[in-house]
Amino acid sequence: MQIRPLCPELEAKARAELNEDPQRIASDVQHIKDWLAKQPHLRARSDDQWIVGFLRGCKYSLERTKEKLDLYYSMRGLAPELFSAKPSNPMSKEIMNIGVYFVLPKSATPDAPRVAIIRPGVYDPDKYKINDIFSVSILIQRILMKEDDNVIVSGMRTILDLEGVTVAHYLQMTPAVMKRMAVLSQDASPMRMKGTHYINTPPGFETVFNTMKLLLNEKNRNRLYVHNKNYEEMYQSICKEELPVEYGGNGGTVNEIIEYWKNKIDHYSSWIEEDSKYGTDEAKRPGSPKSADTLFGVEGSFRQLSFD
Repeated sequence: MQIRPLCPELEAKARAELNEDPQRIASDVQHIKDWLAKQPHLRARSDDQWIVGFLRGCKYSLERTKEKLDLYYSMRGLAPELFSAKPSNPMSKEIMNIGVYFVLPKSATPDAPRVAIIRPGVYDPDKYKINDIFSVSILIQRILMKEDDNVIVSGMRTILDLEGVTVAHYLQMTPAVMKRMAVLSQDASPMRMKGTHYINTPPGFETVFNTMKLLLNEKNRNRLYVHNKNYEEMYQSICKEELPVEYGGNGGTVNEIIEYWKNKIDHYSSWIEEDSKYGTDEAKRPGSPKSADTLFGVEGSFRQLSFD
């Protein structure tokens, strides 16, 4: 059984919150492996650590684990634009350099959730599409799913810094785009969403915010927090000390964290290339094949809406 031992704090949390029973892990992993081997349409990773990540993300419900794995790999074919980022892709490298999305390398305590910071206002919407931006975040999250027990067991908190966001940014966030992002993040990923904290919110924010809320389940809707300029309020939920210096903390500079992730992605470039071969062949799926229309089913644009 090739899985990493958890630190005592994470082990206790996995038992209490995820129903993890060390005596049962091996048999549960084998059950999922056997199931994967019988799915003619599914090309999925079968290494022990990867499967344990999905089991933890589903609190060891075997049926939910199967559904989540199937959906995760179906998304690669039905929303390929969300997986388009590659370490060798010049555009992906540019987006990494800008630092639209990054995850803090350190947490305040051994069992704390990881913290991601998203800064959409730093990218030029005339040059990049939101799908390009989101695909870089998924690239980072794939690495976290492979190596980071905190993000699987304790989850991820997100700071969405909207400083500098314009109407041109909003227009890229169509309902169809948001639906794909919500399905991947909420339903297909094994990572636990532990809340999004909105800061520096500009005019027009409520329009996109209220639409996004409609796409989330009740649990995740209740984990959306709007602080605007009130950083002190945010610090009540996210430890100030672990944040970058630009956000009042001592966790290094934004540029240092960007460099950390650029090096990490380079280190995993071969693994990422190998991981990209997995997905589904809907023509071989027993029963009806999944399609983008049935899975997402949301169209429309904000172009007719007012952002005043």
